[in-house]
Amino acid sequence: MRLLYAVATVVLLAACREQAAGDRVLEEANASGNAASNALENAVAQSDAAPLEKEQALALMKERHENYERIGDSMKVITRQLKSGSPDLAQVRGNADTIAQLAPQVSTWFPAGTGPDVGKTEAKAAIWENRQDFAAKAEAFNQAAMAFQRTAQGSDLAAIRAAHGNLGKSCKACHDLYREEH
Repeated sequence: MRLLYAVATVVLLAACREQAAGDRVLEEANASGNAASNALENAVAQSDAAPLEKEQALALMKERHENYERIGDSMKVITRQLKSGSPDLAQVRGNADTIAQLAPQVSTWFPAGTGPDVGKTEAKAAIWENRQDFAAKAEAFNQAAMAFQRTAQGSDLAAIRAAHGNLGKSCKACHDLYREEH
């Protein structure tokens, strides 16, 4: 049991470290000019750090999967609402908030040693082979999530639907290259 607590503690500390690193990347990415390029380079460098221990990697992979499930579930609710005759904007907004909360973390969910060679995952090895492109797509998803969240706060359904479409395109851009079909 002590081993379980020790592993859990290490995983939580690693997650906190990764979240803090992700927050720094986002702050840098929000700056203009070369600062955004530097943020991508930092995300790539952090992801190329020494691989995690297998137990840590598996725990992070499970957390990554659960977070993507939350994003997917939120997208389903939003899509269903926006296709209805009279969307419940409270549901749209709540789920937009969930996605916007998770989106900045995406680039921290793929450190070295958390790929298909370690355990079951829908993440393709190409993520670790093309770090810079993946980091750019993760940042594009984050920006689309933030834009959708802002737009969803209003009441212009056409604008909300358009922002939702852009968010979906940012998901697809990454899924097409970096996610195994299931």
